[in-house]
Amino acid sequence: MRKTFRYRLYPTKAQEQALEQQLREGCKLYNAALQERRDAWKKTGKSLNYYDQANQLKALRAEGLLELANFTCCQNILRRVHKTYQAFFARIKRGEKAGFPRFKPHQRFDSLTFPSYGDGIRLLPSDRLRVQGVGILKVKLHRPVEGKIKTVSLKREAGKWYVCFSVEVETPFVEHSLFAVGMDVGLESFAVLSDGTIIANPRQYRQAQKPLRRSQRKVARRKKGSHRRKKAVRELQKAHAHVRNQRQDFHHKLAHRLVRDFGLIAIEDLNVKGLAAGMLAKSVNDAGWSGFFSKLTYKAESAGRLLIPVNPRGTSQRCSACGVEIRKTLKDRWHTCPSCGLSVSRDLNSAVEILRLGLSLVDETWGFSPCVSTEAVCFS
Repeated sequence: MRKTFRYRLYPTKAQEQALEQQLREGCKLYNAALQERRDAWKKTGKSLNYYDQANQLKALRAEGLLELANFTCCQNILRRVHKTYQAFFARIKRGEKAGFPRFKPHQRFDSLTFPSYGDGIRLLPSDRLRVQGVGILKVKLHRPVEGKIKTVSLKREAGKWYVCFSVEVETPFVEHSLFAVGMDVGLESFAVLSDGTIIANPRQYRQAQKPLRRSQRKVARRKKGSHRRKKAVRELQKAHAHVRNQRQDFHHKLAHRLVRDFGLIAIEDLNVKGLAAGMLAKSVNDAGWSGFFSKLTYKAESAGRLLIPVNPRGTSQRCSACGVEIRKTLKDRWHTCPSCGLSVSRDLNSAVEILRLGLSLVDETWGFSPCVSTEAVCFS
């Protein structure tokens, strides 16, 4: 399986300027490739592909029109343009809001990828990073790089520089667990597990709104193009990066805990993108369910756990004990079944129902033991 290891870089001022220049050249190539595709379609009605544009790279570099140091980085940028167009046409076929590919300003072009490790970039035995066109950079290896390095990316984020190693690793052995749990995510609490555990919603963005508002006002007051505005923008980027790091830290720790304790985890197969477009958009985006599910998926795969997404339709409307449908509105937070007498919180009832659906999709020979709260047991 593939994993990514990210480390902080500490370039000197001269090296930082060289990195910035490499990003500018990459941005220039991206925009030129996008412009060529637009012009070709307007003039001839034909769409260019990756190979049509990649075949021009050698001539452009020979004429001095392209100063990006590494050739494979140029190829990777053209692949980005190609993938952008593929995603655009795919959205059209699905009937979604397409969003035509746009040009990028150099301030928003923040990464370069070296598709082949050793070609233009290499980690030295002295724990330094050699980058073609930049030099030898100091890198903080806070943990060893495991597995075989395949690709390397340099990334600028809120004024800081990072290197990301994409590696191939073998699935580690983790002791098998026969415990199964269902999880219902929400906004009042981040998640409720079928064993009765309630995981509080940290609401990182809500907590940081005041400092973010002040930073945004500072940017709005500055004159465009001035050094003071650039400084204010950097401050705003750092504030957003802090919120993002807090959210990711919470997701990683929770996902690790679930994967460590349970052999089967049943979750809802939610349309998070649709939910994030509704009236609760800010709260849904603040919770970051998509990012959490993504982390939980790869951690479960690496640990050999079963992650079962189930259809969320009706999980909050059915009684987890007897299956009777009991209609509720969003404001109804308690489940009371007139048929079997079950009386529990709405979220706990949903979590137990999600677990039941998840177990129904797994062969009984696995022998999983459902983790269910005693409160969720029918007491008719």
